[in-house]
Amino acid sequence: MKLHTLNPQTSFVQSNPMAFSTGIRLLRCYHHHFTFTAIPSRFSGLRKASSELRFLSSVTPPRKQVRPVSARRKVTEEEVGDEGNGSVILRDRDGNEGGGGGGGGGGERIVHTELHKEATEAYMSYAMSVLLGRALPDVRDGLKPVHRRILYAMHELGLSSKKPYKKCARVVGEVLGKFHPHGDNAVYDSLVRMAQDFSLRSPLIRGHGNFGSIDADPPAAMRYTECRLEALTEAMLLADLEQNTVDFVPNFDNSQKEPSLLPARIPNLLLNGASGIAVGMATNIPPHNLGELVDALSALIHNPEATLQELLEYMPGPDFPTGGIIMGNIGILEAYRTGRGRVVIRGKTDIELLDAKTKRAAIIIQEIPYQTNKASLVEKIADLVENKTLEGVSDIRDESDRSGMRVVIELKRGSDPAIVLNNLYRLTALQSSFSCNMVGILNGQPKLMGLKELLQAFLDFRCSVVERRAKYKLSQAQERSHIVEGIIIGLDNLDEVINTIRKASSHALATANLRKEFELTEKQAEAILDISLRRLTALERNKFVDEGKSLRAQISKLEELLSSKKQILQLIEEEALEIKDKYFTPRRSQLEDTDSGNLEDIDVIPNEEMLLAISEKGYVKRMKPDTFNLQNRGTIGKSVGKLRVNDAMSDFLVCRAHDKVLYFSDKGTVYSSPAYKIPECSRTAAGTPLIQILSLSDGERITSIIPVSEFAGDQYLVMLTVNGYIKKVSLNYFASIRSTGIIAIQLVPGDELKWVKCCSNNDFVAMASLNGMVILTPCANIRALGRNTRGSVAMRLKDGDKVASMDIIPDALQKELDMTLAVHQRNRRSMNGPWLLFVSESGYGKRVPVSRFRASPLNRVGLIGYKFSSEDRLAAVFVVGFSFGEDGESDEQVVLVSQSGTVNRIKVRDISIQSRYARGVILMRLEHAGKIQSASMISAADADSDSDPEVEDAAAVEA
Repeated sequence: MKLHTLNPQTSFVQSNPMAFSTGIRLLRCYHHHFTFTAIPSRFSGLRKASSELRFLSSVTPPRKQVRPVSARRKVTEEEVGDEGNGSVILRDRDGNEGGGGGGGGGGERIVHTELHKEATEAYMSYAMSVLLGRALPDVRDGLKPVHRRILYAMHELGLSSKKPYKKCARVVGEVLGKFHPHGDNAVYDSLVRMAQDFSLRSPLIRGHGNFGSIDADPPAAMRYTECRLEALTEAMLLADLEQNTVDFVPNFDNSQKEPSLLPARIPNLLLNGASGIAVGMATNIPPHNLGELVDALSALIHNPEATLQELLEYMPGPDFPTGGIIMGNIGILEAYRTGRGRVVIRGKTDIELLDAKTKRAAIIIQEIPYQTNKASLVEKIADLVENKTLEGVSDIRDESDRSGMRVVIELKRGSDPAIVLNNLYRLTALQSSFSCNMVGILNGQPKLMGLKELLQAFLDFRCSVVERRAKYKLSQAQERSHIVEGIIIGLDNLDEVINTIRKASSHALATANLRKEFELTEKQAEAILDISLRRLTALERNKFVDEGKSLRAQISKLEELLSSKKQILQLIEEEALEIKDKYFTPRRSQLEDTDSGNLEDIDVIPNEEMLLAISEKGYVKRMKPDTFNLQNRGTIGKSVGKLRVNDAMSDFLVCRAHDKVLYFSDKGTVYSSPAYKIPECSRTAAGTPLIQILSLSDGERITSIIPVSEFAGDQYLVMLTVNGYIKKVSLNYFASIRSTGIIAIQLVPGDELKWVKCCSNNDFVAMASLNGMVILTPCANIRALGRNTRGSVAMRLKDGDKVASMDIIPDALQKELDMTLAVHQRNRRSMNGPWLLFVSESGYGKRVPVSRFRASPLNRVGLIGYKFSSEDRLAAVFVVGFSFGEDGESDEQVVLVSQSGTVNRIKVRDISIQSRYARGVILMRLEHAGKIQSASMISAADADSDSDPEVEDAAAVEA
């Protein structure tokens, strides 16, 4: 058949060669003037109208013949008539078409097919060729064709683990010439990978020379390197190869045979894993530990109905050759269950202290994730440090040698190693993921399989191998036993045998006489004729008798094995355990039960102390603790920054970056947000509106903020409203707060939630009113309620008076409080701590010993704590005396914030201790700064470490 575009007239070309050449030249000159449109439905008309006309391509050689094409199927006349775009028409050599005997002659056929169908079929054929012949491993022996051919070629060359090395070029040439007609680089690269201990968990080839490194250094040329088989390869893949255990197929030129599989004794696909990219699919299987893999296989043999969880008890996860830490088991479970999953791997690191005085540390990288380039990793870290993306690193050195990997990352003084390490995990390949895609060839088809399915497929294959090996050994033993029986018969009748042989005139006649006289088979007769004279002794006869007994026992054992599936599985387990006992190595990858290694923002943010400032109109900002330096009592203070018009400072508190901040509004609703999510600002910045962080309703104001480090079960929140209602709610109720907030307290009309403090049942609550009345009551006296309740009356307030402040006396001070109360009964002039620190709106303050107050129940008027003038009122009250300096005085500091935003931080020890009726001393001058808006306590130890002595001595600092 011949492929043509239109109906040609072959006779025209044969009879007019000059005209044909002339036509070609003319078309070459004028082809740009013509436009030809091929319409298949008009071809028949063109043939009838112009039988002598041909359209010739300007690029087709004039005398080139068209390759014959065979028709695939016979089509009907209706199919021929229904031609459309994208069709291919095949015609015979005479240019005739037909679907039968009509038209131009008998025996003519046309194949009408769609082009996209033909392309699809051809592409699928190509894809399957790549899948089966190159890219994907077989589930049964876990090898791709190139790896299988390399190992078989080395086996044929005799390169066992006990023989000398041979050049890799010799092996590559053997593979190319006999089995693998592809590029030598592909074969050598595959050979090199099977010898790299950082690529395969259990290398299959022992290399001698430069076979590359974990830094992606290339191996030496094949003419320099040498190789031989590993002992594990011989025991695991090549044993029993000559015992008809697998099928042998012709090689590419049909000159010899090669194995289609290797008789693997353990699942090599799971042992060393595999990776490959084919056409339309890929595979990526992680490696595993040999001992764990054999244990899982044994468990499946004993219990074919074993669940995935039961198998995971023996093989908990992959074991990568480069070690590392596998984070979490969610990805492992998914990969083992469905065949697809994501395993997160971290490098193994350690923290070393370089200098005890300066507390400088270094991060030591000892192992890196699988398939990670160490040199690229070090280079990436250096680039991040140079670009200031990674902070806190002063030097990087790669000190790796033959003893192991060691990459030293020296940190700057004061850098937190945990934060730097988390940044390394987040920004570099020190933490990477291995995407499992367990696809292998099973029964000639690519298939995605889970762990149990892979193990079961191998077991089925191994059962077939053991059965074929047993049948081969049985046939060999039966054949040998048959011959030994004939030899024994001949030795028992030696004289008659010799006479029979001597009387025979030829070898054939001797064989026939022996068979006839002693009832032997042809093989037995030939064996008797081939026996040497030295073996005719009585001792040799006993050897044949013993051999016959041994052969009969072997035959009986093999027949019993073939008749019992249980014995076959038991033998498979014994052979696998034998390999495990001989070649087992400890697990390298460490399994860590975590949240799959997902790094959140909190993991790379230092848990440092921070200052939060909130204004009345709902602006918040985060500042460093050294923003406001220590100043003297009675100074003007330092501005907290710009404030909006008619805005004033509402609260000022100290927390840590990892704390969860609870925002309580005046409407009794609580919101939540991590502290580090508040944008950090300078002292002069106005801050960020809370409406951008929280889902506040119109007109809702945040009145109290509580930073929480841990939601402990024995902790409570004490809430106090402006109208004097108090209640206690368990802190656990606020561990999970939706973005729109939840109800914290039920308010009556006209009331507002103003103060919230964290306490335990052993703590005391100190409450004070604007007029200076104070109540001390145990937290245990306050009944724990739910969130959607109002509470009980806290103080009995006089006309015009309201609750001004609340603080908690912790359990740590309770014993000291009891002692001071006891001393108060004997010595009413005792001024020892703890104290209540009072701050008035006009900037005055004092300390009053707690011993001056007695505990009382709720709903009482209370005792006078501060005697105010007519224009002054109480701004805040604190319990101080938690920590003391070397001189026995308070080591705490108080931060005062005025309505205009001025901040002053002073030592508590500078505030004098006075009686309950005294006015106090000046804490902050407020000539042009309005009143004291809020006050908070701050840790002196953290603040003083970063203080600026020049600012510390300043009398006043303007914004």
